[in-house]
Amino acid sequence: MNSLIIEGSPKTPNINFDGDEGSFLISGRSIPENSLDFYKPIIEWLDTYISEPKESTIVNIRLEYFNTSSSKCLLDVFKKLEVIFKRGQKVGINWYYEADDEDMLEAGEDYQSIIKIPFTMIEEEEE
Repeated sequence: MNSLIIEGSPKTPNINFDGDEGSFLISGRSIPENSLDFYKPIIEWLDTYISEPKESTIVNIRLEYFNTSSSKCLLDVFKKLEVIFKRGQKVGINWYYEADDEDMLEAGEDYQSIIKIPFTMIEEEEE
């Protein structure tokens, strides 16, 4: 399976989805002009991945900030991954947040309450 790599910018996150390893990373800031346009190729790639997922899929979310329209798109990403989880395969989401960033922690907890995939909240010290 091909990987999906999208270089981040000041307004868009880094995307590094390794289909061969089942290791996915979304990092940086997600405030694109049009979130649907930015996330469309990611959703399409996931449609292909969920047809033949790896035995274990690990998703690392290391966002420092995302806007409301990005939050909906992230939910769409998680819903695609939930399909794999509901089939009985291993899926885990590591949600990273800085120690003093209660908003990012709450956002992760909100997703955790909606999506039936195990979330691990990982507190990091500020750099």
